[in-house]
Amino acid sequence: MPAKAPAFLFGMGIGGFVDGIVLHQLLQWHHMLSHTESGNTKTVAGLELNTLADGVFHSGMWVLVVAAAALTVRARRQGRLSASWRFHTGLVLCGWGIFNIVEGLVNHQLLQIHHVRDDLGGPLAWDLGFLGVSVVLAVGGWLLFRGSPTSGKIGTPDAG
Repeated sequence: MPAKAPAFLFGMGIGGFVDGIVLHQLLQWHHMLSHTESGNTKTVAGLELNTLADGVFHSGMWVLVVAAAALTVRARRQGRLSASWRFHTGLVLCGWGIFNIVEGLVNHQLLQIHHVRDDLGGPLAWDLGFLGVSVVLAVGGWLLFRGSPTSGKIGTPDAG
C-alpha cells in the first residue's frame, strides 16, 4: 500500500504557509490574533503580539513540511512511494483543504481570534467563502487521489 501521509501532511503545511504568507503578510487582511482585544493591529503592542503569533504559526507549518519530507524519505526507502502524480497532487490538495476547513472552523468561527478580512471588521461572507473554497480543494483533491491508478497499489505509473 502506498504511503498517503507524506503528501497529505505536505498539503497541510503548504496550505498554512499560503494562508500565512498571502493573507497575513502580503495582503495583511488578518493576523493570528487580530480579532482579539490584545491583538489590535492598530497598536504597536498588538502588532508585536501578532508578529509573534504568526511566527509560531509558521513554525508549526514548517514542522508539518519537515515531517512530510521525513515520511517521504521513509516511504521511498520502504518502496511505498507511489509513482502517480494524481496520487500525490490529490492528497496535497486534500490536505490543504482539510487544514483550511479546520482553521476556518476553529479560528474564524469557534474561537473568533481572527477572520479572513479583519481589515473590514470580519464579515461572515469572507469566512464562508474561505470555507467554500476549502471544501472544493479537499473534495477535488480527494477525487483526484481516488482517480489515480495507484490509490491502492504501488508501482503502477500514472498514465495521465
